[in-house]
Amino acid sequence: MTNKILIVVSGASGAIYPKLLIDKLLRINDQWEELSVVMSTNAKEIWRSELGNEDYKDLPVKFYEKNDFNAPFASGSAKYNIMIVSPCSMGTLARIASGISNDLVTRAADVILKERRRLVLMLRETPYSLIHIKNMEAVTVAGGIICPATPSFYSKPATIEEVAMTVVDRLIDLAGLNISTFRWGN
Repeated sequence: MTNKILIVVSGASGAIYPKLLIDKLLRINDQWEELSVVMSTNAKEIWRSELGNEDYKDLPVKFYEKNDFNAPFASGSAKYNIMIVSPCSMGTLARIASGISNDLVTRAADVILKERRRLVLMLRETPYSLIHIKNMEAVTVAGGIICPATPSFYSKPATIEEVAMTVVDRLIDLAGLNISTFRWGN
């Protein structure tokens, strides 16, 4: 199957993650057929605030509005097989965990889970409340993968981008794509 990927950028802090994720996915474009993005209004504001630009507008990807239920990934028949939410707010996690399909993001997650495809949620919050933990459990039991934005330091990252890239590379690995990155033991 050729990969069809949906990247969701929710309104949590951490705009560097989706920026680096999309940049890297564009470099490995031989591994996917379609790359689509949904950004919340808050995500756009956080991008502007944290990164100081609106470069997301220039990305060569297909953007969808969060209430566009005509988007292909709103149905399992479109065969989108990878969905990554980066960063994933606790509100987005809660709605996905509860099966509330009230917008394109939660509908797409519902589709990915019901079709037994790959859903990766990169949570960007600390500390976790018991409600957060129970929501993470519900998504995990349903087949999703929880990947907190917890960087590693084995590779001795020297810049904030390199630190963030340790999380992005983990997301890409969890999505099942092949990348060149630091590997423990090498």
